[in-house]
Order: sequence, then structure tokens, then C-alpha cells
Amino acid sequence: MATYHIETYGCTSNRGESREIERRLRDGGHRPADGPAEADVAILNTCTVVEKTERNMLRRAEELQDETADLIVTGCMALAQGEQFREAGLDAQVLHWEDVPTAVLNGECPTPTADVEPVLDGEVGILPIARGCMSNCSYCITKFATGRIDSPSVEENVEKARALVHAGASEIRVTGQDTGVYGWDAGDRKLPELLERICGIDGEFRVRVGMANPGGVHGIREELAEVFADNGKLYNFIHLPVQSGSDDVLADMRRQHRVGEFLEIVGTFDERLDHWTLSTDFIVGFPTETDHDHAQSMALLREVRPEKVNVTRFSKRPGTDAAEMKGLGGTLKKERSKEMSGAKREIVGAAYESMVGETYEVLAVERGTGDSVKCRDEAYRQIIVRNAVERGVEPGDFLEVEVTGQNTMYAFGEPI
Repeated sequence: MATYHIETYGCTSNRGESREIERRLRDGGHRPADGPAEADVAILNTCTVVEKTERNMLRRAEELQDETADLIVTGCMALAQGEQFREAGLDAQVLHWEDVPTAVLNGECPTPTADVEPVLDGEVGILPIARGCMSNCSYCITKFATGRIDSPSVEENVEKARALVHAGASEIRVTGQDTGVYGWDAGDRKLPELLERICGIDGEFRVRVGMANPGGVHGIREELAEVFADNGKLYNFIHLPVQSGSDDVLADMRRQHRVGEFLEIVGTFDERLDHWTLSTDFIVGFPTETDHDHAQSMALLREVRPEKVNVTRFSKRPGTDAAEMKGLGGTLKKERSKEMSGAKREIVGAAYESMVGETYEVLAVERGTGDSVKCRDEAYRQIIVRNAVERGVEPGDFLEVEVTGQNTMYAFGEPI
């Protein structure tokens, strides 16, 4: 697992976000380093309260860039003035704090859970539907912690979901190392059935499906897309980590899909849903990735135009087969990451800009920074409502908003 160093500046809210980042990293098996020089990744949680603070943040980012292998910048300055880090020529990923743990995971399976018990966190019910996966990716160390897929029955998971709804959850997050292979250990592909049953529970709530590898989804893509189309409670959102646009690299990664299968899944959802959000991941700089392979990844990114993209520079994990491969130079990985991250910002920013002036029904999910509330539309796009207390908006409320602006990572909405 990765070692990390995290520094936090600013208010109590920033410190709370850093604690949550660290909790998720520790839950995933990552461990703190003694300092930035010993860390695989340094995380700088920034403040932007005054101009002097901004200068200090830029200077500290420059120092950390020279001390550590990879640098992630998050926090207030990253969100409000992320372009300053890019204009300064800093080699850093500028991310919303919620995306930091995913970026550190290096394309591995999501955070392993200690068990498969549900958790209610405010309005959000977290429902791990299984433990483990069916993959054997050459770069992933998480499989050593989680093992092969172990799926409780559909009925067990439905009862857990029902209990979360009765306890007050307005959003159910269906999670797992790979939700697409749920039920494979019992010789069946049960994710569509499970989602259909959860959506049949009485109550007003929404359901988000967690990461599903394309290899597991491809064989159920028609049935799964039909379930999405037929159930308004399901967010029209799916996280399909493609990892590369090159079949040669996917083979070296030992991924269970190829680019054509990924495109077939995307095409099926395009046919069945008027609007949906595709989330995907790319690993940049895998040891066998050539210039041509990278160009294929860039072409795939621009072809499918996902509205949420996680870009991760490859780093070796001890004990994995990829760790034995001769790696690419750090400069080359940084250049490729910079190119892909730039294209990502352009694509995601255009998607949110297209929302401005439109009206959406949203669910207020959780409190944000200051007096704001984070909301999600039917495609799980994030819309921030500011001055929430004044407007009488609380987590758990369903409301209509008009989108008035955007900040690349999310939109701003005014209640109607």
C-alpha cells in the first residue's frame, strides 16, 4: 500500500476534510510516512483566506514538489484558484478533497471493508454488498487483503437496504470492491436483480451504484441498463474504470476487458438513457505504456467524454507483478498525466457549463463548506446550494434548482 504525508492549513472545515481523507486512506491499508521525503504521495490541503496565505500555499507546494514523488493539492485554494498552481508550473494534481483517496489508490480496488455491514452516515446509507473481487490485476495490492468475491444473498442485502431506509437514509450507496461481479461466487450475475429489489423498497430515496469493472458489467450490460431506465430511484451514474485506451496495456495489466467491450457498455447506456454520467479511471505511465498507447488513452477519453475522471500516475505496489517491471521515468509520467488532466478539466468543465440555465430536481445529500448543502441531480452531478439555512434547505430534502454557474468540479444552484 502507499505511504502518505498530509499537511493542512486554514479552518476547522479543512481539518475535518483532512481527517476524512486520512481515515479513508488508513481504511484502505495506506499508512502515514515520517515526512514528505519518505512518502509515496504528499497531500497539501490549502487555505486561501488572504493574498499572503495564497503566496505561502504556492511556496509550500513548490517545496513539497521537490521533496516527494507525487503531489496532490486540495482544499479551498485548489478549488477556487486551482489555475494558479498550474500557471506556476507546479507538477501536481489539483483535486476536490473527496477525490483524493481515489487518486492515491493507484487504480486499485476501492477501500476494502472489514465486513459487509451497512453504515448510516447522516442521510447516506452505505451498503457493502460483497467483499472481494474476481480480478487479478498485475498492479493491484488490494486483492491480497480482500480475496475472491464473497456475496451475501440478494435477500440479505435487500433487508439491510430496507433497514437503512427505515433508519432515515435518503441515499443508498451500493458499494463493493467490484459491484459488477456480485453473485458470481454463487454462479450467477445478480447485480440487476439486487438493484431492482432495492428500488422496490417503499420510501423516497435514491440509489448510487459503486465501482463496477467493465469485465463484470459487459455480460449484463443490456439487463443492467434496462434496470437503470426503469427505476427513477437509481441515479443514472456508473463508475467503469477503463484504466487504458490500449488493449496491449490492458493485457499487461491483466484487466478482464478490452477497449471494445468498454465502448459496447457505454453504447448500451447511451441507447437506453437520455442522460447519464459516466465515471472512469485512467492509469498513466504503466511500465509497458508507449507513446502510442498513451495517445490511444487520450483518444478514448475524448471519444467517450466522461463527466467524472480519475487520473492516476502509476506507482509500484510491493508484492505485485507490475512492481517487477522496469518503470517509466518520472518526468514522462508527469508529462502524460499533465496532458490527460488538462483534457479532463476541459471535458468536465464543458459538461457542467452546459447545465447553466437549466432546471433540475435534486436531492440534498449532505452539508458542504460553510452554509452550503451538496445536492445531486438524477445523473449524480453535484450541485451546490449556498446559504442553505436561509433558504430552508436541509440534507434529505428533494427540491428543484436552477443552475446559475459552475466551478468545473460542480455546479451552483438556486432553489426555485
